[in-house]
Amino acid sequence: QVHLVESGGRLVQAGGSLRLSCAASGRTSDTYAMGWFRQAPGKVREFVAAITGSGKSTYHGDSVKGRFTISRDNAQNTGYLQMNSLKPEDTAIYYCAADHNYYGTNGDQYHYWGQGTQVTVSS
Repeated sequence: QVHLVESGGRLVQAGGSLRLSCAASGRTSDTYAMGWFRQAPGKVREFVAAITGSGKSTYHGDSVKGRFTISRDNAQNTGYLQMNSLKPEDTAIYYCAADHNYYGTNGDQYHYWGQGTQVTVSS
């Protein structure tokens, strides 16, 4: 079992930056990939970014490519999502996910999820 806790979400103006954190605990000795997803009111969950257990490979969704960067610090068991050039359409609850056997864009394949952190971007 991996327990995930997100933090860092808040209200920010368009064009601003935020860094979200995802602290993992529990079965962290086994390698796990991490992903970030988001869900805006009335919309389906959207893939944002994913990173392998080693951190050597990453993948970003088209809507955030070039603006957001996923990273991780395995010594701290923490994942990050650096968000730059934020837009009002980035407003959503952002969720961290993890899985020992899956790395990809399909949220249904991740076993572990955090509770989410709200990001609101004002115009």
